[in-house]
Amino acid sequence: MDHLNLGHSGLRVSRACLGTMNFGTEYGLAAGDEAEAGRVIDAFLEAGGNFIDTADLYHRGETEEILGRALKGRREWVVLATKGAMPVGPEGRGLSRRHLTRALDASLRRLGTDYIDLYQCHQWDPLTPIDEVMATLDAFVRAGKVRYLGCSNFTATQIVESQWAAERVGGTPFVSLQPQYSLVQRVIEAEILPACERHGMGTVVYGTLGGGVLTGRYRHGEIPDPDSRMGRLLGQSVPAANRWARSLLNDRNLAIAEELVKVAAELGAAPAEVALAWVAGRPGVTSVLIGPRSVEQLRGNLAAFELELPREVTARLDEISHLDLGPMDGSFFHLVPR
Repeated sequence: MDHLNLGHSGLRVSRACLGTMNFGTEYGLAAGDEAEAGRVIDAFLEAGGNFIDTADLYHRGETEEILGRALKGRREWVVLATKGAMPVGPEGRGLSRRHLTRALDASLRRLGTDYIDLYQCHQWDPLTPIDEVMATLDAFVRAGKVRYLGCSNFTATQIVESQWAAERVGGTPFVSLQPQYSLVQRVIEAEILPACERHGMGTVVYGTLGGGVLTGRYRHGEIPDPDSRMGRLLGQSVPAANRWARSLLNDRNLAIAEELVKVAAELGAAPAEVALAWVAGRPGVTSVLIGPRSVEQLRGNLAAFELELPREVTARLDEISHLDLGPMDGSFFHLVPR
């Protein structure tokens, strides 16, 4: 598996990043037990992957504990990333010095390690001054508890503010962003990817299968199988879950999925493989998060990184998924006399 530098840093990460949200039992989200999670990790490392991502939020910390046990004795061979900011128990949330310090120490205990390779802010905190955030994170680096810093779900403006703040406080800047990116979600191309490039940040993209829409399981005019992810969400009494599922199953997304299914059939590949291969080949993408529940799913995901999409296939997918981003995609400025 290919490895690339993460942003303007010397940290080398695999093109596939193993996401671990499915490892755990809290909330009943995960299929499979801890032994299966261990088998997935083993197979990922054997395939040449070295980059594993988690978060303190996942299954109320259980995921970090599972990961810590699975990596015992081989921690030094893995680029281990986790995230903080979300509430885990009653102690609050956010990016304040108090909360982040407690969150990092708790993650280190659960993961059974004395350092994190990539520590990420899970989301922006509007209540904490960004200078405080970046100074706190820099202190973690200086203490040897963290090697590199990143963020997740930040806007372009928030990225710029963070990097400027790191410079103001004489601290360590971010080297990565973890944004959502897929054939059905391309908004980061307008401002976020250019901001990352300008400020020396690599990207570790998630949500590449569009919540399952890009697996080809859902079609126009068909009610989702009750056992499918969308079927379960639509069957819940939680309004937010219903709204999220319906927003994904819109006409545009289903049209993209239908074209994806045709392309996959022509290539003799699974739709999910083609969707992952498309994202992995996009400019500005360093690593792609995959979230397999089993070794079988992992192998299907990894096949995408060996799939080279013909130029005409990429063009077809680009066209069907095109999103009018307006002048902020940079095209406007090429028209302005200098």
